[in-house]
Amino acid sequence: MKKLMMIAAMMVAAVSANAQFEPGTWSIQPKIGGTISKVSNMPNFHFGKIGNTNLDIDKSVYTGALIGAEFEYQVAQPFSVAAGLNFSMQGCKWGDFEYKNGDKSVKAKDLKMELNYLNIPIVANFYLFKGFAIKTGVQFGFLLSAKEKGTTVIKDGDRSAETKESLDIKDDCKKFDIAIPIGISYQVPTIPIYIDGRYNLGLTKINKDGDTNYKNQVFQLTVGYKFAL
Repeated sequence: MKKLMMIAAMMVAAVSANAQFEPGTWSIQPKIGGTISKVSNMPNFHFGKIGNTNLDIDKSVYTGALIGAEFEYQVAQPFSVAAGLNFSMQGCKWGDFEYKNGDKSVKAKDLKMELNYLNIPIVANFYLFKGFAIKTGVQFGFLLSAKEKGTTVIKDGDRSAETKESLDIKDDCKKFDIAIPIGISYQVPTIPIYIDGRYNLGLTKINKDGDTNYKNQVFQLTVGYKFAL
């Protein structure tokens, strides 16, 4: 039993040593997490076509998932550079609304715009102390899909009908996006588990037409495991 405990302790020590990633070493970090996003300058209602402002409906944030991996090169003890590849679910949402006309009522709910991107972040990490880094860089995004979705419920007396709608708006959106990631990360001291939080500020507009520039604004939080290469 004591031998097994000694072996386990040696394995933990070895992992901790590898987790320090000395200058000149490479590492890879698979990661998974979530996104909280919105689209700047988006009108309070926009369903069917970018820029439609027929109704005044409150906006809310869109929550999605993120999965990917990042390669990191430790240039010096306090500095590294990293490049990644992430699938990111982004977009925006609106609140529910309802209006009535005599005995008939129409309710729209679950209104949202879903934007799925393949993002390539390139960041510089500055380690303020062991395991804790601040980071910034540039991120290139490639639009995979863009849809507007919602559910309409029509009530007429005792009768009710619910319809789910999904509109493909990819042709209305630009296929390429540039953002500036700003964030922090922390590596657990004993094991190479990495916690990373970033805010991605969109620089390019996502809409093809119109004078208003709609831009992505995304906060992401991920957890990854760092392996030495």
